[in-house]
Amino acid sequence: MRVEIWSDIACPWCYIGKARFEKGLAEFAHRDDIEVVHRSFELDPSRPKGDIGPVIPMLAKKYGRTIEEAREMEAHVASNAHAEGLGYLADGRDHGNTFDIHRVLHLAKARGRQSELLDLAYRANFAEERSVFDAEVLVEIAVAAGLDADEVRTVLADENAYADEVRADEREAAELGANAVPFFVLDRKYGISGGQPAEVFTQALEQAWRAHTPALKIVEGDAEACGPEGCEVPR
Repeated sequence: MRVEIWSDIACPWCYIGKARFEKGLAEFAHRDDIEVVHRSFELDPSRPKGDIGPVIPMLAKKYGRTIEEAREMEAHVASNAHAEGLGYLADGRDHGNTFDIHRVLHLAKARGRQSELLDLAYRANFAEERSVFDAEVLVEIAVAAGLDADEVRTVLADENAYADEVRADEREAAELGANAVPFFVLDRKYGISGGQPAEVFTQALEQAWRAHTPALKIVEGDAEACGPEGCEVPR
């Protein structure tokens, strides 16, 4: 069964939601039969590529809050991240256009290293004060995830590389009615929005699995059969 997760590297609840989903998946009996696919979603696709700035003023402007209120918002998110065992810097991070990061994540998907790169990119962005919006930092992170540095630089230098894949993910999100992330789709039958508690994901996986693999219906009859006590002998 497939689980698709739409997310953006700039989204703290995507960072937290991934950790919670993985905890929920770990408690699911059929976890080894689940294929997880990460898909692209940009929270601010209109932001110019070179427009990079600190996150606190951005939040204050976006939500019409004071700087102190924006700091309180980030402190709330940080407490949730810390509760999941995740590092989180409530101040000092930057923010920018994530399109290039999504393109490199698609390269990582093609090389079987997508989840590894996503984890390292989240950690760099939210816990380490390393700007994932800096091309060389992104290359370093990608190499740590197992990608080839020259291949990553080639993708970054070509604005068309994996661009169609990113746009296709975003169109699909719109078609599914996803206007916020994280957004989880289980077996194309069930949708979960937001960074829900781990037990919610476990319950949803169990429900989706039952629908995916319905119980076998046995038709009783008079035909002969064999069982633990031996085979029936026709009279």
